[in-house]
Amino acid sequence: MPESVKACRTQEAKAMAKGPVWVTGAGGLIGHHLLQQSPENRQVVGWLRQDLDLLDFKRVDRFFERDTPSAIIHCAAMSKSPQCEAQPEEAHAINVAATAHLAQLAETIPFFFLSTDLVFDGEKGFYLEDDSPNPLNTYARTKCEAEALVAKNPNHTIIRTSLNGGISPTGDRGFNEQIRAVLQAGKPVSLFVDEFRSPLPAIVMALALWEMLDQGLTGLYHLCGSQRLSRHAIGKRLNQRWGYDPSLLKSTSLASYDGPPRAPDTTLDCSKLQALLSFPLPGFESWLENHPEMPF
Repeated sequence: MPESVKACRTQEAKAMAKGPVWVTGAGGLIGHHLLQQSPENRQVVGWLRQDLDLLDFKRVDRFFERDTPSAIIHCAAMSKSPQCEAQPEEAHAINVAATAHLAQLAETIPFFFLSTDLVFDGEKGFYLEDDSPNPLNTYARTKCEAEALVAKNPNHTIIRTSLNGGISPTGDRGFNEQIRAVLQAGKPVSLFVDEFRSPLPAIVMALALWEMLDQGLTGLYHLCGSQRLSRHAIGKRLNQRWGYDPSLLKSTSLASYDGPPRAPDTTLDCSKLQALLSFPLPGFESWLENHPEMPF
């Protein structure tokens, strides 16, 4: 079939699609905020793992045929690096195989895949979309492999993000929730002074994703906060909001870290996407300052 005809039919399929937007990983941080921020004119179905196991491909097929979704925003993943290192086969199944199956089902509709800044080795920072990935750990490798599969369909969309914060249904998915739980228990937390990320509130992430879907954006985009911060600086700024004993925040260096490889600076350049969004991607500190009423 000629590419022009295939593209035309793809567009026709998109226009005819009237089903709901599927959001996988609805019990996670980003999936939860996507449901909360969903536009009034969109029907959205959020999938929890207990309701639809994405590794049960036959069941997924039946539900897809039943719902005929108009788009899929795929947030579900095994995202904790220690768990991925301990269970590499399960990490590959969830992060790669399930993604490949959904992407195939969604061949003619928008498919948004959430990836990570950790596909880079962190040797330079402020990575552009066309910089070459070099993942250092199991989690990052599975995401990089999944990216390559999703990218085979030029009508699909890959979004690399960084640390996302906010309040999740389980209370432990945001990086802020994990730090706060330790401080709340009166225990010290060690944070790297030389590992840099670009944190972004999940509510901003959700708003940007819905806008991207409305615009019909396809391809590869970086989506994160506009401020480069060390993990220690992030924790210190959060604790100014919380008010726990500041002596519990301990600084540490990657030089003394003994574990799976960590990328020192995976900050992302988001200028490609920023030029298309109707609002600025905020710096983390300024967002906290401007939203004192927001639970964090």
